[in-house]
Amino acid sequence: MERTQTRLRPEDQANVDRFISTGTNATERNRFRPLKLMFWLAVVIVMLGVISRLIGVLILG
Repeated sequence: MERTQTRLRPEDQANVDRFISTGTNATERNRFRPLKLMFWLAVVIVMLGVISRLIGVLILG
């Protein structure tokens, strides 16, 4: 097995590890769901189409 090596000194690596484990980097995130994103994108596009159709019919005649 190959061992991962670092070019940092142990003190510097400890600082990096402490930084990574705090703040924004320590926040648990939900997993990415591309199908949910595509669904909401389709909903927004359909709604914009409906709004534009209503504007065309009601305002422009």
